[in-house]
Amino acid sequence: MASSRRRGVVAIPVPGRGHINPMMVLSRQLIARGVHVTFIVTEEWLSLINSAHPLPPPELKIMTIPNCIPSESVRGKDHPGFIKAVYTKMGEPVEELLDRLEPAPQVIIADTYLPWAVDVGNKRGIPVCALSTMPAVFFSMLLHFERIPPPENPHSPVREKDELLEKYIPSIPSMKLSDVNPMFAMSTLELALQAASAAKKAQCMLFTSFYELEPFTIDSIREDLNYPLYAIGPTIPHMLLQEANSSDHLTWLDNQPKNSVLYISLGSFLSVSPSQFEEIAKGVHACEVKFLWVARENCSLVQEICGDNGLVVPWCDQLKVLTHPSVGGFLTHCGYNSTLETLFAGVPVLALPIFWDQLSNSRLLTDECNVGLNLRDIKGKKGILSREEIKNAVKKLMDLRNSESNEMRKRASNWSRVANRAIKEGGSSFISLSNFISDFIDEEN
Repeated sequence: MASSRRRGVVAIPVPGRGHINPMMVLSRQLIARGVHVTFIVTEEWLSLINSAHPLPPPELKIMTIPNCIPSESVRGKDHPGFIKAVYTKMGEPVEELLDRLEPAPQVIIADTYLPWAVDVGNKRGIPVCALSTMPAVFFSMLLHFERIPPPENPHSPVREKDELLEKYIPSIPSMKLSDVNPMFAMSTLELALQAASAAKKAQCMLFTSFYELEPFTIDSIREDLNYPLYAIGPTIPHMLLQEANSSDHLTWLDNQPKNSVLYISLGSFLSVSPSQFEEIAKGVHACEVKFLWVARENCSLVQEICGDNGLVVPWCDQLKVLTHPSVGGFLTHCGYNSTLETLFAGVPVLALPIFWDQLSNSRLLTDECNVGLNLRDIKGKKGILSREEIKNAVKKLMDLRNSESNEMRKRASNWSRVANRAIKEGGSSFISLSNFISDFIDEEN
């Protein structure tokens, strides 16, 4: 369809890598379909986007608001303060920018963690589509959080009676009450519930998930919200996989046997404790498995502890790494982008969730899709995994002669086929995105 038939879309992500990345992927997909997209970020994030790989598409119009929130370099030191600033300080400059746009956008696509965006659009008569960068099961839990009984001690890692959450919220099949325990003690819980409530006032919702991954939950949310819902994922940069990349770590992977390398990445924001980090490093060293570890900081220290059986780097193109044939396992914190990427790539996991939706993501991978081992269940009340437990888990996952590991590998390959099929023409996510464009962006609507 010709772009002349359409006005623009304004995309507003939360200023954080885990939110900007899927919004950027969605923007690429819309641009490929002839939609004009204006992408709103802070001045700091404009600089970060333009200095990172891959660069944004040249057709994308990026506009900025002032740096009104804590810098990306320090937000991890005060996460609640960062979230509160996003909720209270971004809305006004975004409104001022929107009022300068000519013509006004056809639709606003805003992250669900920007609850003020719904009112901004509604005041101007512009439809707002809430983009959920979390799994549908986690959003459903926030929608119905009042049904969950609070623990006697919210700081306890387990409950005496660890029931499945579906007893209270039927649309959530695999999460346990112990997965929710930490949330009751978090100061940001009320803000998250506020965001879920605000999403009810939007005109539609997009999920970065894909329908085949969470069909029952997606259908349930569609009934709860009573407005259009579109599962368009996996919203990951699959369209960039064919771009040339001569990075040293990819060259190193080229020289490793098939399924022999454990890829390790524990996130770009909140990570494990220093003591747990050391146990992981020493466990990886002890198992004598080839590894590629994205450490971001202290690369030399990690390399020293782990030895020369692998490679430690500050950054990598994660999707290219996961789809490399030499990678046979992924030790992950289970951020949702990583969860979708490992399913797309068909790589089994060692799940080590840290907080928030990572706990539901780990259940999705290990209990629903059955493509890995959940290390959180191993550590239980101890609160920390020993190097021996890490070593045993890694050896089990990476042992190509282990029948349980091979079954997980087969299931992971099947999920890869499902995820790839969803985004191809005629697939569920391809059709869902087409429907969203037809319903909210085409001029005749």
